[in-house]
Amino acid sequence: MNKLRRRILKSGVTTLCAGALPAWALNRSPIKLGLIESLSGPFANTGEPVYRNLLWATERVNARGGVRLAAGASHPLVLERYDSKGQNEEALSALRAAIDNGVRVVLQGNSSAVAAALIDAIQKHNERDPARRVLYLNYSAVDPALTNEKCSFWHFRFDAHADMRMTALMQVLREDADIGSAYLIGQDYSFGQAVLREARNQLGRLRPDVLVVGYELHPVGRIKDFAPYAAKIKRSGAQAVVTGNWGNDLMLLVKAAREAGFEGRFYTFYGNALGAPAAMGEAGVGKVLAVADWLPNVATPESAQFYKAFRQRFPRPEDDYVHMRMQLMIEALAQSMEKAGSTDTLAVARALETARVELAGRAGHMRAEDHQFQQPLVVGMMQRKGSAGVAFDVEGSGYGFQVIKEIGAEQAQLPTMCRMHRP
Repeated sequence: MNKLRRRILKSGVTTLCAGALPAWALNRSPIKLGLIESLSGPFANTGEPVYRNLLWATERVNARGGVRLAAGASHPLVLERYDSKGQNEEALSALRAAIDNGVRVVLQGNSSAVAAALIDAIQKHNERDPARRVLYLNYSAVDPALTNEKCSFWHFRFDAHADMRMTALMQVLREDADIGSAYLIGQDYSFGQAVLREARNQLGRLRPDVLVVGYELHPVGRIKDFAPYAAKIKRSGAQAVVTGNWGNDLMLLVKAAREAGFEGRFYTFYGNALGAPAAMGEAGVGKVLAVADWLPNVATPESAQFYKAFRQRFPRPEDDYVHMRMQLMIEALAQSMEKAGSTDTLAVARALETARVELAGRAGHMRAEDHQFQQPLVVGMMQRKGSAGVAFDVEGSGYGFQVIKEIGAEQAQLPTMCRMHRP
């Protein structure tokens, strides 16, 4: 077994088998995409939904003939999996293995701490080894700094960052006359800190009458029992909780709050995902809000058709949770490669800076200034499936999210402090 083979196995990489590709693609050189994500460890439940989304997106590109480059030949997209275990060092090891395996486009999103480490490593690698430059597409790491003071030419973010998401949530909270006090709780790292900081800032500006009765950061992925936190929330008298928690840290928090008898509202970034609706159950109906780039119950025929197609591809309830932004990301990548007529990293990056994409009635564009994708956002309220505006539930839980607010891309955009160095 050669050294490269050992490195790949150690990183936990898995490649789509050749049999999963269309027959035409078997003799064409593939374009490798490297997914670096938590596929084991405390946040393993966040990695697999990402993989399903990206797999479906690449299958769609391949089904229409792949990526057509300048020479006229079409090339399939092939998705490889690298397990970061949610840790920076593991992610950097996976990055090295991916580069050695011929990957020139890296995909990652679940953890802004990992994202920051990857941006720095890729920047240094591309300066040191221009023949093997790497492009980094980010679908979920939303620390605002990543497209502000830490912006990089090689990094493109397709999710709305935390301040953009908070701005959308606050458009709903500022109109909620029932809220007089709020408890702010989040994960103790760059993203969680940014969420609480912006929540306090926007509450002070938009709802100065709302009293912040708690401001708490907790370790990421290490709390097994959120009952003590839920008890403090209950004792505080808070009428709302604002949190950016994700993964098990969100699911366990809302479950503990339910068991503690908390009856206030949850203003969340990810309350519509990863078991949270099932954990909250009836206690979440009319009380849990989530902000997203898209929700299955967006009331258009194109949106419903898109969601039904995903569920047909992945019919098990536990395989639910499709992300529109991930689909738009792969579409933007394919479009940019075809525009560049090449897979050359620099040429693709330059094309990607001005990408405009549309799918199932949703559209967005990349802002060249900071490589922050600009797109509409929606806020949904948890309701029972079958109630008004809730044709689809989440993970077969019987609960879905009714869209109560739509924010246009021009309303969601925020200024940037990025001072980008371009090669």
